[in-house]
Amino acid sequence: MNPKSSIPWQGITLSLVAVGLVVLALGGYLTPLSRVALSPLVAAQTWVSGRVQAIQVYLTGPRDVAQLTQENAALEAELAHLRTQVIELQQQLGEYRILSALLDFARAYPEYQYVGASVIGKDPSPFLKYIHINRGSDDGLRRGMPVVTQQGLVGRVAQVTASAALVQLITDPSATVNVRLEPSRAEASLSGSITADITLDMIPQDITVEPGDLVLTSGLGGNFPPNILIGQVTGVRSQDYDLFQSASMQPVVDFTNLEIVLVITNFQPIDLSPLIPTPSAP
Repeated sequence: MNPKSSIPWQGITLSLVAVGLVVLALGGYLTPLSRVALSPLVAAQTWVSGRVQAIQVYLTGPRDVAQLTQENAALEAELAHLRTQVIELQQQLGEYRILSALLDFARAYPEYQYVGASVIGKDPSPFLKYIHINRGSDDGLRRGMPVVTQQGLVGRVAQVTASAALVQLITDPSATVNVRLEPSRAEASLSGSITADITLDMIPQDITVEPGDLVLTSGLGGNFPPNILIGQVTGVRSQDYDLFQSASMQPVVDFTNLEIVLVITNFQPIDLSPLIPTPSAP
């Protein structure tokens, strides 16, 4: 057979095979075969891609971790700064509320003059109830001046230096205040104690006293101005054979959280001790 004559037949055969493969592919008959043929190639490509990604993560991981660490540190610093700002704003808001309430108290008693003072310390003794304030004689403070808050009576100035003062609280064991009960208008004597409990004594037996009655300064004795709120009666003790009733009282001032107080500077206490008669000698 002539080799030259076989060349056209080979071309025709290859063309027919190509056309047949195209027809089979278009008809979907070669899909399973292509999947089988391409599966090793796809698996190899997937493996190579996974290794490349692993190498990229290995090479870039330390840099990303360092960057994330820096960003986390910056965020934590910013968060700490924001927390500090929140605490400062809360403190400023608390001080503003206290000052606003003190202003309301001063407006309610316009006949008095006041000096504001911050509480800078408390007496460490468990038997004494005193606080230290940052105002003294240079600010016009004198011994015996009443001290109040927006709630009511705190105590009175006991000692004074040029720039500070010691305030005796009404809860101190040696503190006494002449008071009036409302609505009965009965007179009584208030005294503190070692445990900071407050007792009302010398209440007449013929007066009806009930829990919830208000306790105010009476002004008697000359140590405190009248009509300053002190607290409310919480309990009454009365015996038929006693000359007087007694009662327990809850003060309106929270003595554990005193921060800012007002000192009434234009009230001068009156010393009545020279006028008290002394028993004559037998």
